[in-house]
Amino acid sequence: MIVSCRASIEEQRQTLPGDSMIQEPSASWTHGVTITSPIAKVWQWIAQMGADRAGWYSYDFIDNGGRPSATEILSQLQKVVVGMVFPAIPDASDAFIVASVEPAHSLVLTVPEKGAIPIVTWSFLLVPIENSNTRLLVRARMSGGWRDLARNSKSGGRILFINRIYRLLARLPESLMIFIGGIGHGIMQRRMLKGIKRRAESWA
Repeated sequence: MIVSCRASIEEQRQTLPGDSMIQEPSASWTHGVTITSPIAKVWQWIAQMGADRAGWYSYDFIDNGGRPSATEILSQLQKVVVGMVFPAIPDASDAFIVASVEPAHSLVLTVPEKGAIPIVTWSFLLVPIENSNTRLLVRARMSGGWRDLARNSKSGGRILFINRIYRLLARLPESLMIFIGGIGHGIMQRRMLKGIKRRAESWA
């Protein structure tokens, strides 16, 4: 079965939680997936995301240190509060940070920067649709500070595979960096959305 993770034009134009944190992003990407499972079930998978947690449900060798993402709900990871860390990669302690959360509705993760504007926002919005199913929208927005972050990315003193990719991207001209970065983000994001969909539907 082919699963579409494309957001509609209306969804791309829709304001999502967290958009106001980066009002003039260098890049913004929106994806969406329809999940035949109630919002409460889908939320459980989102609440436990993160490297060193349940994983990102994407390509684990890239963003989870090779450890398989969870295939079950982990009750100890269901409480989400502002300020929590959802590690972007193993051993990370500074990103992603929970900037806002409305359980079973929305989650905004950020990569903080010194100052008012975060480097990245990553927003998750769960929308109820017909037959008690869920439309999951995800948007990533990037500010101009991402290049400096990428140049110095590392995990616990180690340079992982994903860190090397970030450093290579940071050396490119901005337009090319955004183009290639968008392709890479899209691949990872689609894999993640399909992973959440598969898990939520199998546990519905």
